[in-house]
Amino acid sequence: MPASRLELLRWQFDLTWSLFEFHLDRLDAEDPLWPPAPLHWTVHPAADGSWVPDWSEEDLDPIPVPTIAWTTWHIGWWWSVTIDHLRGRTPRERREVGWPGDAVQTVEWLRELRKDWVDVLDGLSDADLDAVATFPWQGDPAFTLGHTLAWVNTELTKNVAEIGQLRLVRAAT
Repeated sequence: MPASRLELLRWQFDLTWSLFEFHLDRLDAEDPLWPPAPLHWTVHPAADGSWVPDWSEEDLDPIPVPTIAWTTWHIGWWWSVTIDHLRGRTPRERREVGWPGDAVQTVEWLRELRKDWVDVLDGLSDADLDAVATFPWQGDPAFTLGHTLAWVNTELTKNVAEIGQLRLVRAAT
């Protein structure tokens, strides 16, 4: 059993990542842009060669089903911004984070984000977990860095399950 709160959060992250690797290793070229439903969110090529995600500032009902491409972009967006906050950098805007463009590049991007995240975790101590969170709660004293790390684990777990389910459904159809 982990000896500290940070070790427990790291163990949970490593467990989630190992489940993600199962799907990342099996992601094929057609998986990311496969439309899982008539109403879906995906990413689109822009004139400059970048990829732009579907987005709405309004709550939608029904909610569009995201593609693997959109979900991997979403991971890259929230994780990049979280790392920016924890490293004391100006956080990127949503529009500044694009999707890499294909399955291979996306897997590489996500694995690089994992390395960056591990570097952040390796620089923390249990005492750091009690600092007031700067993201995603923007300085609310009720939320700590420990909450941020737990949120990252939860958000990643949810996204990994979504990607896994989409990949399995596509393979079965």
